[in-house]
Amino acid sequence: MSLNIGILMDPIEGIKPYKDTSFAILLAAQKRGATLHYLTPADLSLDRGIAIGRSATLTVRDQNEDFYTLGDASFKPLGNLDLLFIRTDPPFDSEYLYATQILDIAENQGVKVINRPSSVRDCNEKLFATWFPDLMAPTLVSRNEDQLRAFYADHGDVIFKPLDGMGGRGIFRIGADGMNLGAVIESLTDSGRHSIMVQKYLPAIVEGDKRILMINGEPADHCLARIPSQGETRGNLAAGGRGVTQPLSDSDRALANTIGPHLRERGLYLVGLDVIGDRVTEINVTSPTCMREIDAATGSDLASDLLEVVTGLL
Repeated sequence: MSLNIGILMDPIEGIKPYKDTSFAILLAAQKRGATLHYLTPADLSLDRGIAIGRSATLTVRDQNEDFYTLGDASFKPLGNLDLLFIRTDPPFDSEYLYATQILDIAENQGVKVINRPSSVRDCNEKLFATWFPDLMAPTLVSRNEDQLRAFYADHGDVIFKPLDGMGGRGIFRIGADGMNLGAVIESLTDSGRHSIMVQKYLPAIVEGDKRILMINGEPADHCLARIPSQGETRGNLAAGGRGVTQPLSDSDRALANTIGPHLRERGLYLVGLDVIGDRVTEINVTSPTCMREIDAATGSDLASDLLEVVTGLL
């Protein structure tokens, strides 16, 4: 029997198929004979306690132009779907929060949501990593200027980042000269209104910010090391980094094996660990990427591996 698989994602017309993990998932689901249903966060609603989605059937083609066709959209209970993937990008704002709450209700009404909405809500991509302090570089989360300045004074070379960003946006390195320390703290905290994260700078970033994809708590055999461009400290591909696929190291596997059981326990079936050297910096649970780059380099089919796991849960 054909499965009905939904995907909640940002507008499909804006993606780059050759590098988009959501697109890889759609291709894998279609190859398995599933009927695809497309919706965006604006298509979610609640009607007398029923979780509703204004969804359209979708077909996809593995090419960079003319790569999808949408049918007519209509309002249907989300519980009519077998699986629904959450693939919307941060920032995790109030509308993202409301979407996870609607999807909680949808789960109770019959659809399996990947990743579990309550865990997407609870596991902030920066803060979740702090559950594993022994695996991280020294890290402080605060909005207090005195604390943030004291952390910098202790370490002398640090990375400041917002708690709700992605793609390297809003990330600053403050080195030994301390230039712009006050301006960065003031800007990122909005003069003490917002908590931020500061971490000791890890020189191993020159070897890449590694994205390790975890499927049901198990690491893929290869990761994508995102190498910063000249003059940059950010390895993110969106910030100009260069992706190099490489096998997992022993330390990569040790990190993954420590964190993996916690992901399974929380229903986080597709997760991206960000690793610099042998330290975890973030745990991405909303819309982790890099599947297509790893597949292209190794011949793997990670989206099919994911579908094999999650369809087995039905």
